[in-house]
Amino acid sequence: MLQRNNAADTDLIDRLQRSAFDYFLIHTNPKNGLVADTSLAGSPCSIAATGFALSSYPVAVERGWIERGAAVEAVLTTLRFFQESEQGNNRQATGYRGFYYHFLDMHTGHRVWHCELSLIDSALLFAGMLTAAAYFTGDDPAEAEVRALAKTLYERADWAWALNKGDTLVMGWKPGRFLKYRWQGYNEAIILYVLALASPTFPIPERSYEAFTATYQWIQYEGLDYLYAGPLFIHLFSHAWIDFRDIQDRFMREKQSDYVRNTQSAIKTQRAYAAHNPHGFAGYGADVWGLTACDGPSARRRLRGGKRQHFVGYAARGAPFGPDDGTIAPWAPLACLPFDEPAAMSGLQAILHAYPGLLGQGRFPGSFNPTVVGDGPEGWIDERCVGIDQGLLVMMIENARTGLLWRLMRENPVIRAGLARAGFTGGWLSGQAAGKALETV
Repeated sequence: MLQRNNAADTDLIDRLQRSAFDYFLIHTNPKNGLVADTSLAGSPCSIAATGFALSSYPVAVERGWIERGAAVEAVLTTLRFFQESEQGNNRQATGYRGFYYHFLDMHTGHRVWHCELSLIDSALLFAGMLTAAAYFTGDDPAEAEVRALAKTLYERADWAWALNKGDTLVMGWKPGRFLKYRWQGYNEAIILYVLALASPTFPIPERSYEAFTATYQWIQYEGLDYLYAGPLFIHLFSHAWIDFRDIQDRFMREKQSDYVRNTQSAIKTQRAYAAHNPHGFAGYGADVWGLTACDGPSARRRLRGGKRQHFVGYAARGAPFGPDDGTIAPWAPLACLPFDEPAAMSGLQAILHAYPGLLGQGRFPGSFNPTVVGDGPEGWIDERCVGIDQGLLVMMIENARTGLLWRLMRENPVIRAGLARAGFTGGWLSGQAAGKALETV
């Protein structure tokens, strides 16, 4: 629960959380429940953003932003679409083997851009379905249908097939071939492995999670020992659904740490790196930080001071080893609210004070780069709001305020079973209380 905020801070958080949720009201096709990847006109559906939307409806009901019946109907529209959409190796299908293509046409639901059948994005979609099912527990037929459809859709996914005869899960598939890379190294895939391990129909073996964690990289930076991943979102995504407080897998037990403390260390690393600012980018400091996977400037741009620099657009930016081109995700500090409230609030306030032109319709853009010459101190601003960013804000703010999503998923038998099979023990998995309020490292 939030500890230190005054009335002005609470009002600010209220507005930003509500505006983040409103993204889904504006950018969802009401006929099929598909959510646009970004706010740009013509953007396709992101199945991950759709999963975040499904997870956000319980928050919206609890906060009085939407009536319960309307939320149930919105969720059912989405679930019915995925239940009825085409599954097959047809290039126009929505999915295959129970999984779904990363990006879909907002109207037809067909695969677009020759994109991959994405395991992680399917997992985030399933996590949203399971969250909605955990919340809508009423006896009426509509809420019962939510639960039934979520169960059917999750159990249809063939996780064992997605191992492709290996120990770790593949990243995806395109008609006729699996992608070359696998889910290895610390990344956002803990939620993916938990869902795959818990499947009652097509589970992966427990050794798959052991093979996944065997590829982790433990580092030291600025006196901190922690599990490395450069982009900040990696330290947040699985946490949106899973309450990692007081629970540990074998890797973390051996390191005498846990994934919450690890995220807190990643936040400290981001702040220390931004304060050090080795490349001399504009704006960086202990309170202006947020290096993560996001869009950025492209082509050759003029910088403040007269120099020119070539930019590559989208990149998985990170700290402390980069890449880093001066592009910051302004929503990132606020998304860290459950882990380090002082750092999150000071970061939020510093960014809003220095860069008042960032909020459009009350929502943060995906990123900005104040080193690039622009119309104001913000420099280059991403013209898009991004659905997964907005959903992450809704969920993380709520977890900090009430713990709603964590509480729902702590009681979810799929999450509990998957964590147990992954070797997690302690805390609420042992029937104990979730533990003390989060403290910064």
